[in-house]
Amino acid sequence: MQTESDTFLDRLKTALLGSPEAPLVLLGNFEVEDQWAEGEPGLPQVPLRRSTAIVNRMEEFTLLLAGKGDTVVLKDSPDQDFLSYLEDVGIPLPDVLCPREQQPERIITEDVLADAQLLRRLGRLGAGGAALLPHGVSSREEVLVARSGLPLAGVPAARCKAVNSKIFSRRIADELDLPQPQGWTCTTVDEWDAAVAGARRIGADGARVVIKDAFGVSGRGLLLIDSERRLDLINRKIHTRAERTGDGRLALVVEEWVDNRADLNYQITVGCSGAVWVDFVKEAITERGVHKGHRMPARLSHDQETAVWRAAELIGRRLADEGYAGIAGIDAMIDAQDRLLPVVEINARSNMSTYQVRVQQLLVGADQAAWARQYPLRLGRRVPFKEIRAALDGLLVTRCGQAGVLVTNTATVNAAAGEAARGASDGRFEGRLYALLVADTPEHLAAIDEKTIQRLTAVEARTVEADSREGER
Repeated sequence: MQTESDTFLDRLKTALLGSPEAPLVLLGNFEVEDQWAEGEPGLPQVPLRRSTAIVNRMEEFTLLLAGKGDTVVLKDSPDQDFLSYLEDVGIPLPDVLCPREQQPERIITEDVLADAQLLRRLGRLGAGGAALLPHGVSSREEVLVARSGLPLAGVPAARCKAVNSKIFSRRIADELDLPQPQGWTCTTVDEWDAAVAGARRIGADGARVVIKDAFGVSGRGLLLIDSERRLDLINRKIHTRAERTGDGRLALVVEEWVDNRADLNYQITVGCSGAVWVDFVKEAITERGVHKGHRMPARLSHDQETAVWRAAELIGRRLADEGYAGIAGIDAMIDAQDRLLPVVEINARSNMSTYQVRVQQLLVGADQAAWARQYPLRLGRRVPFKEIRAALDGLLVTRCGQAGVLVTNTATVNAAAGEAARGASDGRFEGRLYALLVADTPEHLAAIDEKTIQRLTAVEARTVEADSREGER
C-alpha cells in the first residue's frame, strides 16, 4: 500500500492514467446516486419536491481539485472576483468550459449532452490526451464519453454502481471480518421477511432499527424504526408493492441503530494497477444523517487510527480484486462505547472531502486544525463575491499557515435565486456558502466560525433591507 506522493492530484493522475502529467477534464455531477438508484426498489416513499439547483452548483468545487493544464466543466462561468481571490491565495486554476445553455434543476452532465459544440471541444481535449474524471460514473456520463470521444478516467458505471451499494458494503465487511452493526441485506422479499424477524428481536430488546436504501444519499433513504407499529406499516407497503408490480426484488439494508460518538470519513485511491493509497481520515460533521462538513484532523486514539488504516488497506485490496479503480470514500463511526465500526458504507465516487485535499496541502500548516463548513443563507437578492469578501475582511486566509476563512464555493450562494421569482412568499431564496476554517486550536476555530456566522447574518439582513427600500420607492 502506498501512502505518500508529492500531491494528491499527482497521486490521482498516476493511479488512473499512469502519469502525474496527464490532463484531466473534471465534471462535478454531484448526487450521482440518483442515477444509480433508478429502477432500484428501495423504501416506499412519497416523492418530495426538492430544489436541486444548489446541489448542481456544487460542481464549482472542481476548481479546487483540478490544476494547471486541467479543465473543469461548469454550468456557468464562475464569479471573476472569486477566481481572482483563489489565485491571490496561491491556488493554481484550471481552464473552464461551460455549456451555451444550462438549466438550474438539471445535472451538469445533461447540460453538456445538450451542447453539440461543447461535446466537440471535449473530443478535441480527448484527442490531446485528456480523460474525463466525473464526481461519479453513471450511464449518463458513459453517454457523454461515447458522444464526445473523451475517454473515461476510471471504470464503467456498472462497476461503480455495484461497489457503491450499501449491500456491497455489508458483504465486504463480513468477508473481511470487520465489525459492523447487526443487520441484514435484502435483495428479495424473502430476505426482507428474514430481516423483519430480526428487527423484531432487536426491538424486543429495547433497541432501534434503521432501514436504508442501498443507493440513498445525503440523509435521504434512511428510515428509523422506533416502534413495531412503524415496522408493520413499512412491511405492509413493501409486500403490497411486490404484489402489485409482480416484482419481488429489493435494494435495502436493515441494521441495528448505533448511537455514535463520532462519524468518520476516510478516502482511498485504487489504481488501475491495483495499488492502493490512503488519502486521509477526517471526522464528519453531520446533522440528522446529512453531511455538514469535516473536522481535520479526526479526534482518534492511536489504536483507532491504526484500525482505520488497516481497514482502508483491506478494503482497497478487495476493491482492486473486484476490478474497481478510482476514488472510494468510506464512512465509519465510533459508537458510544468508543468502539470503531470501520465500514458504514463505501462510496464509489468523489466526496465532499475530496475537494478539500489540495487546499489543505497548499494552505493548512502541518500543526494546524481545520473545519470544512457550509453556511446556510436566506437572501433577498443575489450577492456577488466581492460583497462576501468585503464582509469577511480581516477573517480571510491569504497565505499558508494563517488562521482564518478560505471560501471554497460561491456558485451555491445564488444558485436558487430564480426560485424566489417562482413564488416564494417573502421573495427570498436559500443559498449556501462553503468555506474551510483554519486555526491552531479548536477553540480558535470555534471563534472564527462564530465571527463568520455573525458577518454572514449581516449580509443576509442587508439583502432584505435593500429589497424593502426598493419596495417603498
